[in-house]
Amino acid sequence: MKIYDGQSIRNVALVGHGDTGKTQLIAALLFTAGMVNRLGKVDEGTSVTDYDEEEIQRKFSISAALAYAEWGKVKINFLDTPGYNIFMHETEGALVAADAALQLVHAVAGIEVQTEKTWGFCEKYALPRAIVINQMDRDRASFERTLEAVRAAFGRTVIPAQLPIGEEKNFRGVVDLVHMKAYLYDANGSGKPKEAAIPDDLKDAATQAHEALIEMVAEGNDKLMEEFFEKGTIPPEDLVPGLRQAVSERRLYPVLVSAGLLNIGSENLLNFAADYLASPLERREVEGLTHEGGEPIKRKIADDQPVSAFVFKTVADPFAGRVSYFKVMSGVVKNEANLTNFTRGSAERLSHIGAVQGKTQTPVAELHAGDIGAVAKLKDTLTGDTLGDKPSPIVYPMVKLAEPAISFAIEPKSRGDEDKLSTAIHRMLEEDLLLRFSRDPQTKEFLLSGAGQQHVEVAVAKLKRRFNLEVTLKAPKVPYRETIRAKAEAQGKHKKQTGGHGQYGDCWIRMEPLVRGAGFEFVNDIFGGAIPRNFIPAVEKGIVEAASKGFLAGYPVVDFRVVLYDGSYHDVDSSEIAFKLAGSKGFKKCMEQAKPCLLEPIMNVEITVPESNSGDIMGNLNGRRGRIQGMEPKGGSTMVKAQVPLSEMLSYASDLTSMTQGRGTYSMEFSHYDIVPQGIADKIVAAAKAAGVGKEEEEE
Repeated sequence: MKIYDGQSIRNVALVGHGDTGKTQLIAALLFTAGMVNRLGKVDEGTSVTDYDEEEIQRKFSISAALAYAEWGKVKINFLDTPGYNIFMHETEGALVAADAALQLVHAVAGIEVQTEKTWGFCEKYALPRAIVINQMDRDRASFERTLEAVRAAFGRTVIPAQLPIGEEKNFRGVVDLVHMKAYLYDANGSGKPKEAAIPDDLKDAATQAHEALIEMVAEGNDKLMEEFFEKGTIPPEDLVPGLRQAVSERRLYPVLVSAGLLNIGSENLLNFAADYLASPLERREVEGLTHEGGEPIKRKIADDQPVSAFVFKTVADPFAGRVSYFKVMSGVVKNEANLTNFTRGSAERLSHIGAVQGKTQTPVAELHAGDIGAVAKLKDTLTGDTLGDKPSPIVYPMVKLAEPAISFAIEPKSRGDEDKLSTAIHRMLEEDLLLRFSRDPQTKEFLLSGAGQQHVEVAVAKLKRRFNLEVTLKAPKVPYRETIRAKAEAQGKHKKQTGGHGQYGDCWIRMEPLVRGAGFEFVNDIFGGAIPRNFIPAVEKGIVEAASKGFLAGYPVVDFRVVLYDGSYHDVDSSEIAFKLAGSKGFKKCMEQAKPCLLEPIMNVEITVPESNSGDIMGNLNGRRGRIQGMEPKGGSTMVKAQVPLSEMLSYASDLTSMTQGRGTYSMEFSHYDIVPQGIADKIVAAAKAAGVGKEEEEE
């Protein structure tokens, strides 16, 4: 494979709502560029970037994937990203490696929930981008309607650089508004167009759009503005670099058109990416730290700099082991290079580096600054780590992901698979940073947490396919908490006399509620040595341990302050364990008086549904104890914002599908904890007691 320098590389992420056709479009682009010998199709499970068995079966992207096209003198690295909310963490993680984005918008559905979310990610990472109105061949596809919706959402800097020739079944080509040429595509899906005259019925529209594009390009460029006023136009030889600069500076967002399944518009898209999208070198420099928690440092993106590479994704391959996808941030990474993992302080040898084409790798001798590659079997390196030359340390920041929204109890179907479960899941955790695996200290159950039910189900399906491990999932656990609503004070005394040394610890504590989210606060208010200083931490430890086991239903107690203000001790019989037990007893006595109550997690929920369904949705949310925060019209749809208890949202996905015939989508994130209504709290406490929580015998 040819070696490319940074100037000849384009790292382009395809982002957008689910079902906008990102994976299919990449398959078309790869076929048009001659990288594959047939046009892969998502519906047939033959696309290049949806190669995981779960993706093939479900027909949508679950994780970010890589592919590349060699086009003219340029190498374009495509990052195919998921479009459904539940896998959006994969999308954000991949954008770290991108230098530009193609924002796909469905020609029928227009702006959808994740369209705006992925646009926000691109804003966050300052990515230049173009908008692709895709699936122009679908019934009810409309360029004008979709363009209007995109402009309403993203502003006047959205400007067509192409016009479609025909729509729906008649979509057959594009008009290039920069060079004012038409390109007609064959129905055979070759992706190779024939240059033609602009159709008569489009000439006026094309001329107007061409002039609008010229005005927008000239608007932020004084030199071009002067030329425009002098000549009344800008010739293509000046318009091309002017447009490229405007895109790179994010002053302008060109609109393109395509149909991935019919492979229409693909060659024009490849030309656009090569001619107008930014190379990695145009970012000039990247920011990092001298070491974890160290001073900020900047590094120029150039071959003559010390080597540094950022690992932005890990794939757990059952045969090849751990495969690390990395972006070369500076210098040149050569095959068999010995680099230092600055995040973990270990040495790594990069054997058999390669360029990634879906699930396969093409060996390369070296990768230059700005390029993307992969390497297998690194010892310690995980997603978010920085590798580089030992004398020139730099650590690039990790992507901060949201916290998991839901947990399931998980257990292997076969008793003998318990050891195997932990090993397999930890391989999965290396691949998916939003999955969490833990053990509930109260119920002793293993918990698998993720962004939503489908996220966890996909992880379980992968366990079966990749590691031949079958598990069962139990009902999601709601992470309730307990707190107090009143002040209380009590004596905690532990006295035990046996042969020899006895046990003696005595403390007086005062408990009071804190504001929601404050956690736990311990105040030492002992005067005159009533309790020796070395025993005071033991009292706090006893309270913390007791609080973690709960009082009402076994859930941790939060948002309270304890003031230790008096006590007594025995010169011989007092010990740390005695004061720890005294603290625990004092806590339990205070809880009896302090009006304990249950807290539940409240979620911020955003639901987007057709306007006709908004009344049903609000009625349903009220029935789930939801509080409606507002409604926003969104071009034929309505976004309902509400705050709803997590316990009421566990079954929401299937209900929303049935209420909206699958056209509704929702996302939720944690907001705060609030008090559970008494009637519901009584049932939770009764269920916990029936399950035996809190029945452990107290120490005497």
